Amino acid sequence: MRHRILMLLLGAVVLVTSGCGYHLRGTTNVPVELKTITLNSYDPYGPLTREVRNQLKLSDVTVVEMNTALNRKLPELRLVGAGLGQSTVSIFQDGKTAEYQMTMTVSAQVLMPGKDIYPLSVTVFRSFFDNPLAALAKDAEQEIIQKEMREQAAQQLIRKLLTVHASELEKKEQVSGKPEIISVGKSAPVSDPAK
Repeated sequence: MRHRILMLLLGAVVLVTSGCGYHLRGTTNVPVELKTITLNSYDPYGPLTREVRNQLKLSDVTVVEMNTALNRKLPELRLVGAGLGQSTVSIFQDGKTAEYQMTMTVSAQVLMPGKDIYPLSVTVFRSFFDNPLAALAKDAEQEIIQKEMREQAAQQLIRKLLTVHASELEKKEQVSGKPEIISVGKSAPVSDPAK
């Protein structure tokens, strides 16, 4: 009896979470016009490009290689650049840095074929405690933090594809209104209000 109640409760939890729009972390509902895309990067084999490619795959986006003839008709995601910086957040009593704030900024563009270029920018922040007594552990921790920052930046970049879709819809609404007809030639006689 207890087992059946537990299974019923578990089933109810699954139904509630699926019905409320809950999605697994790392997946984004990418718009239909961006489901097939080309990826162009300043560093095609770098860790950030691999992470963006992985996040696109998790979001069911097909990445087409750059050398096909179909590319001119497909949207293109261009990774323009990425920067990693750090600033001091706190210091020890002897004046040495105790904690850093690491900042990763990724710049990208989405080129819609025959339309506009949409710039995208993502910034990710993380804190890093600098322990001078554990130099090897510090380097390993810093690598893990940078990997997590690349993953988070790639996820945010894929989510920003929704803004491109929203901008396209907004432009379509502005253009699809009824055209105003302007005639060239004689104008209609203007009535005199004094008469």
